Amino acid sequence: MFNNRLVNIMFIILIALALIGVMTLVLYTQFFQASPSDDGEPTIDEILDVSLETEEITTNLATNEILRARFMIQLDSDDARDELEKRDFQMENIIISELSDMRGSEIRGSEGVKNLEDRLRDEISKILQEGQVVDVYMHERVVQ
Repeated sequence: MFNNRLVNIMFIILIALALIGVMTLVLYTQFFQASPSDDGEPTIDEILDVSLETEEITTNLATNEILRARFMIQLDSDDARDELEKRDFQMENIIISELSDMRGSEIRGSEGVKNLEDRLRDEISKILQEGQVVDVYMHERVVQ
């Protein structure tokens, strides 16, 4: 290849080191890095990072029953979560407004809870400028 035997040895050593480096990089990325979930769904830790829990909300319903509830609101980004934390008074106003138009019987069934969660998701998304509400979960509910 080259006339000097020393240059040939150095060239072979450089190629061998480059191949070892490439193989190491490929093996590292394939086996040691945490891979995202296969179906693109976020992990529970990612969901909790972009979720916001409301304080306990106590309000009267349309039928003079009292409801105590807590909600977990999942957003699409950290920026949206930060914005909703600042807009918590608006969020609570929306929740109380939606609840004040409902009867206790509408909230007792799973279909009623799902409808309320969907309405809250849509209404809260309207006030956000930095993102959207992905889902709303009612995780505590007492109707008296």
